Amino acid sequence: MPWKESTVVSERKEFVALALTDGSNISELCRRMKISRKTAYKTLRRYASGGAQNLRDRSHRTHSCPHRTDPELEERIIALRLAHPTKGAHVLHRLLQDQGCTDVPAKSTIQAILKRHGLIDPVESAKHTPHVRFERPQPNALWQMDFKGHFSMHHDRCHPLTLLDDPSRFNLALQACANERGETVQDRLTTVFRRYGLPQAMLMDNGSPWGNDSGQPFTPLTVWLLQLGISIRHS
Repeated sequence: MPWKESTVVSERKEFVALALTDGSNISELCRRMKISRKTAYKTLRRYASGGAQNLRDRSHRTHSCPHRTDPELEERIIALRLAHPTKGAHVLHRLLQDQGCTDVPAKSTIQAILKRHGLIDPVESAKHTPHVRFERPQPNALWQMDFKGHFSMHHDRCHPLTLLDDPSRFNLALQACANERGETVQDRLTTVFRRYGLPQAMLMDNGSPWGNDSGQPFTPLTVWLLQLGISIRHS
């Protein structure tokens, strides 16, 4: 049902003011103002994207997009955002699932819908820009190595050595070592190299045996790795 032409802009403004009031009921407002829910959500969407200035009549030129989200579902997403203005695409996605919504779009699609309708603060959005990451694009480009803390056993201590392929997150090795000496690590690495080949680079912290507190840039273990053509990176 269309708006009454004689007071179209003023009625839209009145509806928006009432709809944005805490505790408002959209369905009841639609009944009182004799408009459809589709018209109501469209009006709220227009207000959210451009304020009261955007409530004036627009061109009726049609637009189409074969991959566009179903209009009713899009209106539901907009309504959820208006009801929960601090919630992002991740939470809205979960709310739709909790409400039993079928064919819930991906979080990236919900984010795009919010952005398209001006429901994302550009300043707030900039705060969530991903940081530059050091991960490499393919396996064997970068391995991560670390001792994960030693613990007591019946007669001695166990030193767990871990080796992880960074891009694939594949666990190359989890070795129970009797100590953290360089020759012990070199022995374990030799076995791994024979099985998986050599990485382009290895990332490790500054602890022993690959780190050196004496002011020297290398240890016997890192010299051995460099001689094999492996770049060394310290976190």
